[in-house]
Amino acid sequence: MSAEEAVTQAEPSRHAGVLRFYELAKRAEWQVRDLPWGELPPVPEGKGSPERQARRRDVWRSVITQQLQADELAVEMAAQLFALAPHPEAKLYYTTMVQDESRHTEAWLKLIALVGGTAERDPYLDELARMTLGADTLEEKVFQMQVFFERLIIPKFRMIARSSRGTVLEDMCNRLAVDDGIHHGSGMAYERVLLENATKKTKDRLIKAANRLLPVFVQHELWRPRERAWMGSAMRTADVARLRQEIENGVRMAQSLGLDVSGVELPRLAA
Repeated sequence: MSAEEAVTQAEPSRHAGVLRFYELAKRAEWQVRDLPWGELPPVPEGKGSPERQARRRDVWRSVITQQLQADELAVEMAAQLFALAPHPEAKLYYTTMVQDESRHTEAWLKLIALVGGTAERDPYLDELARMTLGADTLEEKVFQMQVFFERLIIPKFRMIARSSRGTVLEDMCNRLAVDDGIHHGSGMAYERVLLENATKKTKDRLIKAANRLLPVFVQHELWRPRERAWMGSAMRTADVARLRQEIENGVRMAQSLGLDVSGVELPRLAA
């Protein structure tokens, strides 16, 4: 009898969702060596003057740096979730998530070395990670990490892939969009398990944590490193519109989990 069969016999329906994503994660697993290293350029190759090419390369360096930063932090979060989850079904899933985030970090490290090394780090992303790693309850950690953040990154990966056709970066972002879709789905499934018998106090703490996190999240989403600062003003209107939509989606997800979202304090966003 397999490990997942053994744990499923105890509560087959309650944890079926979590175990389904465990199986999906195992089937979707890939290796860093599977990426087209040496076959495709690492990032889009710029045209024009050497200065223009260097400027474009710096933009891609900054994009990759932020994704490397995010996945370095995600390794810590995934390991923490594995350690804290009391359910064996969740621990099975988190073995795959720790491996995913470690593999993502390995790939980003290899890619950033090919484009000239790391660029400026996002201070607000570090703050979001500290808030999630330091959250008081498992319910808060799962909601922030998997329900909220993992869902947000998926459209970003797709956008990066569309902008980097025919490169290692495109291939990698397409793979990561699949992985993080599974991370998000499993987080939704496990959060339902955790909240099934949660007290009102625990649920209220989730809303209070969200209110502390959202202003920092807004700063993170609108922050631009030096290499991309020149793009900031031109993109701000679109960024604010997208940010409003993502926050609204987060509120709807919280509501779908049975949380009272009337206490959520939505940040003011000026285009």
